[in-house]
Amino acid sequence: MLRISKRLEMIAGGVPTGSRLADIGSDHALLPVYLAQKKQIVKAVAGEVNLGPFQAASRQVRDSVLDQVIDVRHGNGLEVVKVGEIDVITIAGMGGALIADILEAGKDKLAGVQLLILQPNVGESNVRSWLIQQDWILINEQILEEDGKIYEILSAVPSHLSQVSNVMLYRERQLADGVTVNRELLLKLGPYLLDHPQEVWFQKWESELEKLAMIVQRLALSALPESRMKELEYQQEIERIREVLACLQKDKPSFN
Repeated sequence: MLRISKRLEMIAGGVPTGSRLADIGSDHALLPVYLAQKKQIVKAVAGEVNLGPFQAASRQVRDSVLDQVIDVRHGNGLEVVKVGEIDVITIAGMGGALIADILEAGKDKLAGVQLLILQPNVGESNVRSWLIQQDWILINEQILEEDGKIYEILSAVPSHLSQVSNVMLYRERQLADGVTVNRELLLKLGPYLLDHPQEVWFQKWESELEKLAMIVQRLALSALPESRMKELEYQQEIERIREVLACLQKDKPSFN
């Protein structure tokens, strides 16, 4: 059995048994090979736009004797799949803006797809915003730390397969101490992750706040009026996030 990272294992755990999978940006095709070896999928397309990883994926599938299950295809985004041939799509290990662009460019290929499992390295709010715009509903958010990096995994279904609406999911939340979490913050922080915050989630946002503070420091060195406006915007964002974290920290369980 192929050994894969904790991150890919968590993604694999969300793929229903019997799925027809498209893994976009498949790199070495580790995820589809692992799932095929577990007999968790009946068919897979491993798509890769770059020639080197495409060749590596082809070798991995060939060496694993899984050519009859996994079709490695060279192409950009969802252009490697045909309408109706898959029901689950995984896209992992790239920026959230790029994932949203891939989905937008290939949205005609999403007919019949029942599940998206998306793992952006950064820019998760871009993915959540795209899902809302295209009437997909988040059904789960997971977070983990591996090798010093923190990853979020977002799973979504078409609205007709969900009992929850985006209006409900991103409704304004009232926390303790009068702290309000609006739609903009929910897009950043994640509605499910906010409802069930884990220690790694707090760690992520403490790190993000440090990055925002560094941006504020750089902006403070500029005399441009635009920099003053940006500085104020970032300061307000930092304050809002700090309020939410402080509020949730009071109620969080022990993680020891």
